[in-house]
Amino acid sequence: MSTAAQRRLDIARRVFSRTGALLGAGFLVMTILVAFLAPWLLPIDPLAQDLAATLEPPGAQYWFGADELGRDILARVIYGARTSLITAAGAVTIAAIVGIPIGLVAGFFGGWRDAVLMRLVDVLLALPSILFAMALIAVLGRSQTAALVAVGITGVPSFARITRAQVLSLRKRDFVTAVEALGGSAAYNMFRTVLPNSWSPILVQIVVLSSVAILLEAALAFLGIGIPPPTPSWGEMLRNGKSYLYEAPTYAILPGIALTLTILSLDTLGRALASVLEDRHELGAALAPGSGKP
Repeated sequence: MSTAAQRRLDIARRVFSRTGALLGAGFLVMTILVAFLAPWLLPIDPLAQDLAATLEPPGAQYWFGADELGRDILARVIYGARTSLITAAGAVTIAAIVGIPIGLVAGFFGGWRDAVLMRLVDVLLALPSILFAMALIAVLGRSQTAALVAVGITGVPSFARITRAQVLSLRKRDFVTAVEALGGSAAYNMFRTVLPNSWSPILVQIVVLSSVAILLEAALAFLGIGIPPPTPSWGEMLRNGKSYLYEAPTYAILPGIALTLTILSLDTLGRALASVLEDRHELGAALAPGSGKP
């Protein structure tokens, strides 16, 4: 096994040795499997309406009851997980694709490029995420794609700033200078030398931003401007279910629990990963030549 593979295995082992991270990862894996295997695990159409079963209480046919249109609440929660996961994955991908190159260029070249790019990032950072997402959806129209793009753009500043900070810390390191001295181009140095050594905080940011994206998507749906119905969405279910808390409490409680546990799992996993990577960084610094440590 290569040294890099051994390091990745060691990081994974230390992360999952923590009970919270292990439970969080287990819940996320279960949620992903259930969401995308739903047609086989629970072959019920989440859009099928049965007005005769309006607000039906939990029973043999509807395990967690039915909503105001007679749709199966459990099926809609499961398919709503798919909506949230796809939105989070797409939003994080957009944020990383846009934000990481901005941070690379700003940190590597500095000067006017750094000033211009980071001022643009500061403008995005100054805008409240949910208000910016609402404005963007108003321009693009209400759809899942618009929600995904809106949530993704709000995550660009965090990736740009974290990447820039890492590049600034690595820019004058000996191995980067050596590549330049051997004739390596700026693009080669950025993407083949600096970026691979900057992945630790970026990976943590991916996990953290996933939870933020899920919460923001649910908030937009709760406000009535997210993914349009009848597409199942946890936020939309919370919005509609609050009107039927006494007649059908599971309508709002079940998606609320699913949303809370998903965000908590991602947050716990992100914190554990950040802690392990920070410990490894401190250990490497302590054992580095000239540190004075044994």
